[in-house]
Amino acid sequence: MNKPAARRPRRSARTLKSIVVAALEDMKAVNVKVLDVRKLTDIADTMVVVSGNSDRHVRSIADNVVQKAKAFGVQPFGVEGTRDGEWVLVDLPDVMVHVMLPRVREFYGLEKLWSVK
Repeated sequence: MNKPAARRPRRSARTLKSIVVAALEDMKAVNVKVLDVRKLTDIADTMVVVSGNSDRHVRSIADNVVQKAKAFGVQPFGVEGTRDGEWVLVDLPDVMVHVMLPRVREFYGLEKLWSVK
């Protein structure tokens, strides 16, 4: 009797979210905020907003998120802002990561925009 083929476990957004948070912690990201935006938009389930201490730190944080996601088997849809390094967006399936300099983060106030009241 043949056994059914083993199914590859589905990688959930929840697991990807934990991979992202671990990647941020590895790089000593500052003031990590994880927002559940499922009720607000269809583009993502989770939005992560985090700060870096310098443009180099912002780019390094974002690069580490991309590397960890790829190691997990997830390709980013896109990465924007690496040239300037003031605000880098890493667009992953169901998880969007915004890595920003503190002054840029304060100016745009994404946490206030996307927080569920």
